[in-house]
Amino acid sequence: MENPPSSWQEKVRMKREAQAQALVTIVNDQNPDLDSSVVDIDDVSELVGRIASGELTSETVTRAYIHKAIAAHSQTNCLTEILFEEALTRARELDGYRNQHGSVVGPLHGIPVTFKDQFDVKGYDTTLGYVGRTFAPATEDAVLVDMLRNLGAIVLAKTNLPQSIMWCETENPLWGLTSNPSCKEYTPGGSTGGEAALLNLRGSIVGWGTDIGGSIRIPAHMTGLYGLKPSSSRLPYYGVPVSTEGQEHVPSSVGPLARKLSSLTMVMKELVQMKPWERDARCSPVPWRDEIFREFKSKPLTIGLLTDDGVVRPHPPISRVLLSLAEKLQIAGHEIVEWNADLHDECIQVMDEFYTADGGEDIRRDILAGGEPFIPHVEALVNRGQPISIYDYWQLNKRKITLQQTYLRKWNEMKSPKTGKQVDVVLMPPMPHTAVPHRSCRWVGYTKIWNVLDYSALVLPAGKVSPIDDNAPWNFIPRNILDEWNAGVWTQSKEKMIELGLPVGIQIAGRKLEEEKVLAIGAVIDGLLRGSVPM
Repeated sequence: MENPPSSWQEKVRMKREAQAQALVTIVNDQNPDLDSSVVDIDDVSELVGRIASGELTSETVTRAYIHKAIAAHSQTNCLTEILFEEALTRARELDGYRNQHGSVVGPLHGIPVTFKDQFDVKGYDTTLGYVGRTFAPATEDAVLVDMLRNLGAIVLAKTNLPQSIMWCETENPLWGLTSNPSCKEYTPGGSTGGEAALLNLRGSIVGWGTDIGGSIRIPAHMTGLYGLKPSSSRLPYYGVPVSTEGQEHVPSSVGPLARKLSSLTMVMKELVQMKPWERDARCSPVPWRDEIFREFKSKPLTIGLLTDDGVVRPHPPISRVLLSLAEKLQIAGHEIVEWNADLHDECIQVMDEFYTADGGEDIRRDILAGGEPFIPHVEALVNRGQPISIYDYWQLNKRKITLQQTYLRKWNEMKSPKTGKQVDVVLMPPMPHTAVPHRSCRWVGYTKIWNVLDYSALVLPAGKVSPIDDNAPWNFIPRNILDEWNAGVWTQSKEKMIELGLPVGIQIAGRKLEEEKVLAIGAVIDGLLRGSVPM
């Protein structure tokens, strides 16, 4: 653009008008004979199989997902950049290839995917929720975007996130507030909240986000999805700008969200098999270890159970769903070992100091560059403290390394008193609450612990808030201000949460680069929850 708008308000107006025009154009172009039933296929392999057989075309699938994405955006305000025309063009190209060769271009042929507005997609802005990053389109695709295209995936759109990405809700001055599909007054979580809302309403089949403190797992929990945070070096991050970029001591991770665990596992496997370490220097050269995946799907497990992190007590539905699952695991022949929250508080304290080591300068510069207002929680973050010296930063990193080593020792020593077997994974809540009213989130320690350790963690849907939770005991002396706040959220909102039947997720965590183990055990747990045998 030769003469970009000058004021932040004008940039917002022009971006929103362009988005609205793109949506209207597609709505007017939609086929009246649209087959919307294809979005009910949640398994990626099944959908690719139907395209490969000729039962479905890539264009049919893409149009169906575009239709749902528009409806999802109308309900939740989840979209940012619109790539629908480009997606349809690519779908027709894929259909032409299939017709000519009788085969598919790759294992994700014709699969619609979407990305949090943090991934570079050539020709489109990457805003991170900042007005100041508009009208500066990416010149090339992120490595992950390029890899997915090579596998046959079709990029549909980008989705909303909070200003700076550094929050567990989804709101910014550029695109506004994203709502939970269950209720407009509730948050879908964050920072990958737009993806979660879109996936919940079937506007995508696989979504991609990032996680530096729970940003994949929290929205997955709040919207009833599966979400994986791999260790930071498992998938390529190049071409994915992030706030506090250059801070590598608590690195962010790229990961997928989906409505079915098999879809999530399949895309992870296909990407790892493409050797991302040959495309991104930060990726570890760890191939897909199918033998580990098979082993942990077919043997008795030893599972550490953490019910309370000692800082903020989980709400009754969170505890009920978690304990019910633990009981099912025991009945199925798996052993449950009590896990404690020793070291968690200190790990999170160190992580928070990394977040603000620059005194908020990185985020402040981006916001001031665009002239936009601060979202209140972002303003509080950047004003939390003064920048620290390089020497103090080194000391902070030494503390982190010591804590990581101590936690590793703790894990090695946590064994079953009956069998002497080491704990395979830790089972725990993702949050102390379900989805909550907008601007009500405070404590994300249940997810952040695994970021500072750089461990693999998975969230999967495990239940819903139920009328039975209304009768659960809930009288106690709060431990601290956060615990008191969380207790108040339940007391004030439980009737609405029960009425909505909000999703409740559970979280399982393995150690560093243990994605195959975590996904396999996730399949075992998912099978127990849904009464099926993991495949």
